[in-house]
Parts: sequence; structure tokens; C-alpha cells
Amino acid sequence: MSEQMRAIEITTPGGPEVLQPVSRPRPVAGHGQVVIAVAWAGVNRPDALQRAGLYNPPAGASDLPGLEASGTIVEIGAGVSGWAVGDAVCALLPGGGYAEYVATPAAHCLPVPSGMTLKQAACLPETYFTVWSNVFSRGGLKGGERFLVHGGSSGIGTTAIQLAHQFGARVFATAGSEDKCDACRALGAEVAINYRDADFVDVMKAEGGADLILDMVGGPYIQRNLSALADDGRLVQIAFLQGPKVELNMVQVMTRRLTMTGSTLRPQSDLAKARIAQDLREAVWPLLEAGRIGPVMDSDYPLDDASAAHARMEGSGHIGKIVLEVAGG
Repeated sequence: MSEQMRAIEITTPGGPEVLQPVSRPRPVAGHGQVVIAVAWAGVNRPDALQRAGLYNPPAGASDLPGLEASGTIVEIGAGVSGWAVGDAVCALLPGGGYAEYVATPAAHCLPVPSGMTLKQAACLPETYFTVWSNVFSRGGLKGGERFLVHGGSSGIGTTAIQLAHQFGARVFATAGSEDKCDACRALGAEVAINYRDADFVDVMKAEGGADLILDMVGGPYIQRNLSALADDGRLVQIAFLQGPKVELNMVQVMTRRLTMTGSTLRPQSDLAKARIAQDLREAVWPLLEAGRIGPVMDSDYPLDDASAAHARMEGSGHIGKIVLEVAGG
């Protein structure tokens, strides 16, 4: 097996054009790790933030972008059980997914759901780990509750809508076009709000307020989210597309007993991510294998065209997931 591999490198912080093909040493499996021959790699907003110089990899992680991939295990490190060379997997990655091979903790791998292609499976880890940990574990969503997700047509949004609907919540979503709103409704959103035409605060207040809001917009949305919550409601923040700093009136947090929380996935410990993987395998993978939920696919690009994939994502015209073809399958 060649000691070198094809990969996509961030040559310098900047726009999509700074993503360039390079040759890199093939990774080896450390203790508790596996090496995956990558078939497909998912493209996510944190990849663009890293490319722009705004989201540095954690200590010890690859400097290559790519936080999820699917493929076949080709090497197993010491201390790994439950996996064998040749197993088809999808995996949450600490980085390095835009490459022909990637090393990741074995406990962050999940089997490719039966009946699902490797291309589809590459879309699962980043969004499903994020949604499960923030909407259900941290946010405590329960059946019958009113759940609002912003960016409903994004990879996170399409996943959150489907999972919340499957677990019995009343789902509301925001999106920026009628086509995107139609996609949200088709996935299980009871109401899809075109934020260019309607105020989500007014819509949610008319419904009695949201019990839980999942937000990745931030900025001026933060105060508006608090206004859109029901008494005892929860706001979970997972990103800040419009900025993390805002002036807030905290009186309603106190008087209406609101909860503000949030998390980001990448800096969490390997053990924390392994626990999320186990939760997904038990609670969510059966739904995927039964065909009750699944990834919404937008587009795919060859690995060497990662810059075009990033341009597509940052143009915000996509509905669902964008993937890079590395070896196909």
C-alpha cells in the first residue's frame, strides 16, 4: 500500500480557492484508532470556518478539513475491538476527511445502515451527532413539545426536523425560500416559516411559544429567540452565522424561567463522542435502517473540486448535504 495519499489542503486562510490538492503521508492507526479508506466525505460549515482561519483543529488533530466520512476500514490499532478490516463504516472525524485515508477513534465509527449507500452514509455523522447531543441530550426534547429549528433546509435542519418528528414533537422550521420551506414540510415540519416574508417570533407566539429552539444564526436572533420561547423554554445555540456577541435583556430569562445553553462538537472528549455514537446506534440507527429517516442529498463533487463544494455551501442555495467523492461506492 502506498505511503502517500491524495488530500485537500488549506494552503492559507481564505476563500474556497485556497483549498488545493496535495500529496500527504498516509495516516497510521494509533491506540484505539482505525484507518478508513475514504469513499465519500461530508462538507460542513465548520470546514469553511477552518478554511477561513476561524476554527482551529484541536490539539493532535489533522490540519486537513473534513469532519465526517464513509468508507472501509483498512487498518486497526491496538486496543480496538468490535471492528474488522473490510468493515464498511461512517465516522465522526477529528479532521482529515478530505483525503484518501483518515484515522479516527474506533468508538466514533458506526456501521453503514443496511440498505444505505456509502455516499448517503457519509452525510450522517456530523449532523446526527450534533442534533442528537443538542436537541435530545442537552435540549431534552420530548414528544408533544413545540420545537423550532432555524435553517431547516440545511444538513443540520433536515436531520433535526426528521428526528424531532419521529420522536413525536411538533416541528416548526425557518428557511429562506418557498422551495426550502416545501422541503421542510415534506420532512415533517408542521409549519415552515419563510423568514423573508414572516416573523418567526409572531408565528411561535401564536402557537403558545416554542418549548425548544435550535439555533445556528446567533446575532440578533438570540433576543428574538428568547421572545419566541414559551415559559420554561430552552434555547440551544450551536453556531453563530451572524456573530456571537449581542446585547441581551436577561429579565425575561429570569421571569419566564428560560434556559440558554449550547455546545460545539469538535472540542468534546473522545469519550463524550463515543457515548453519543452509542446512543445513536441504539436509538437512531434502527430508524435509518427501517427507512423512516435518511439524509437529504444536495450535490456531490470530486475531491479535487472541494473549492466548488465550499462555494456551493457558502452560497446557501443548497438543500441538505454536500459531499465529496474520494473513491466512490
